[in-house]
Amino acid sequence: MATSLEELSQRVSAAFADRAKLKDADTVAAVRETLARLDSGELRVAEKGPEGWRVNAWVKEAILLFFAVSEMQVMEVGPFEFYDKVPLKKGLEAAGVRVVPPGTVRYGAFVERGAVVMPGYVNIGARVGAGTMVDTWATVGSCAQVGRHVHLSGGVGLGGVLEPPSASPVIIEDGAFLGSRSIVVEGVVVEEEAVLGANVVLTASTQIIDVTGPQEVIHKGRVPARSVVIPGMREKQFPAGKYMVPCALIIGQRKASTDQKTSLNAALREFAVPV
Repeated sequence: MATSLEELSQRVSAAFADRAKLKDADTVAAVRETLARLDSGELRVAEKGPEGWRVNAWVKEAILLFFAVSEMQVMEVGPFEFYDKVPLKKGLEAAGVRVVPPGTVRYGAFVERGAVVMPGYVNIGARVGAGTMVDTWATVGSCAQVGRHVHLSGGVGLGGVLEPPSASPVIIEDGAFLGSRSIVVEGVVVEEEAVLGANVVLTASTQIIDVTGPQEVIHKGRVPARSVVIPGMREKQFPAGKYMVPCALIIGQRKASTDQKTSLNAALREFAVPV
């Protein structure tokens, strides 16, 4: 069985390029070992370095190959029956992770000690940091990276970005707060301690407009750190006429001089952001 990361990555990428290599037992073992290391937190789909976030594409390749080498099976959990290729995550008590029924964490996801998953969903390849709350019906899509002490309010949707393997996943950095029914997809990054109000929808093409200064500043694919964001609309000309299209508005900043909880409460009071 492969042991070094270099050997694992080489075997996985070679098999991703040529699926015939999955007939080799050592290659299949490399795929399964990669998923085991992903499940334990030793590996992750994306990681932040001095130059920003970097995607480990070969790890995403291993997830896709894992589907190919796994067979459908019946899984019984008390009165519930599942029929799938990927089992549920085990060892939650030892890991110090609270999962409230019928919350689900899939094998291949990693959840740090002290995180809480209400009846929500954490998909394969995702990572959820310590002290984070995944509230009721919130979904953490495949490969999404959620930092520490994040709050995903009820019904929040983080999109899965599994293909292509080189594509950046949705990233929610430490201390962020996402209000009810907000949606973040297509590899958007919500930076540290940002606040999204209820129903904010962010895609790769959504204009995120900072309206706090004399001139608007437009961001795409990224919410700057500590920004307070609400849903917005702006006028756009089409052949048939002028229509309003959705955008997001940065209306303020959390104060760096206050702690996380106080800053959040102050931001919500000051800007009357619905959550």
